[in-house]
Amino acid sequence: MGADSSSKQRAWVLFDRIVDEAAVDSEYSNPWVIDMTGALRYEPDFATLERLLGVPLLLRAATTTGVPALALDVWIAYELRRAGFDRNAVWPRATHPRILPAPVAKLLEKGALPAKMQAELLARLEKKGNIKGVTHSYASILGKNYLKQVDVILTDWDTGPEVLISTKRMDSSYGKNAPNRIEESYGDAKNLRLRHPMAALGFVFGLRNDVFDKELATADWLLDLLAKLGREDDAYHATCVILIEYGDEVLPPGDNGADDEDRAVSAGLEPADEDEDEPLVIADALIDNDLKWLPKVRIDHSRTPAALSPARFLALMVEHVLDATPVNLHKQARDLRRAPNPERDDPATSAAS
Repeated sequence: MGADSSSKQRAWVLFDRIVDEAAVDSEYSNPWVIDMTGALRYEPDFATLERLLGVPLLLRAATTTGVPALALDVWIAYELRRAGFDRNAVWPRATHPRILPAPVAKLLEKGALPAKMQAELLARLEKKGNIKGVTHSYASILGKNYLKQVDVILTDWDTGPEVLISTKRMDSSYGKNAPNRIEESYGDAKNLRLRHPMAALGFVFGLRNDVFDKELATADWLLDLLAKLGREDDAYHATCVILIEYGDEVLPPGDNGADDEDRAVSAGLEPADEDEDEPLVIADALIDNDLKWLPKVRIDHSRTPAALSPARFLALMVEHVLDATPVNLHKQARDLRRAPNPERDDPATSAAS
């Protein structure tokens, strides 16, 4: 088992526990709140995000393993399920296999198959790595001209893709890497938007906040272009920046902070490695011990532009889906939005404390 595979499998175990602990009695909290002025807004679960972002630091997982960016994917998928969308239609799923067609997932529901057959199918899906043509580690979607690996998706057989969100992560070498990331995101947006004009198309950029101290001009340039990416008619419906703060002492050794994904795989020229090992099984006590030592991570809300805030981004993604579908679809998501919670504390203040 390679180092990248091992890091990712260990990360999934910790990610899953963190997301499980974010639910109360297996139910997520309603993300919609009414603020003091009577306005409706989306309140992200930043506390869970900060814990997820601590996992790659705990594992000393370099950016090349894909684990730092995966923390963002897990959180966004968690937020879409929190917003009331079908848990099996949101990829990556909260359990292995991470990419599973919704019709297959429905076979696992109680009563869909004889009990013995259902148990055998569930055991095969959960214990095996990936089954060719059925389950996957990554999702690729055909755009206008080429396949594109997309990080977070809401899709079903009946509707086709309804949410397509790409994520990038950059923790250093900002001036060197930022132009490439922006150029790639423009091309990816046009490719996906032209084939899927009704889908909510989003782009999330995870950025370490020391960029403001090390390369302020690059930070200003990057945030400006990210905002403009979300205003183009043929690009993304919304864009977002997540400013991440943590100490240098937890940086993986030799990590240059670049999001070094395989471009050929990302563009669909080569298949992603689907020959994954079986999911790791780790004792609960060991998981608990690991989570006790999660490095401290904080989201920098004070320097996040309002136009790029995660709250605005998630609200726009959810509302776009609801506006683009008839009222008999996504009933739970509509019900949650119609029954918001009263505002408690300022989410940015409580998350940063």
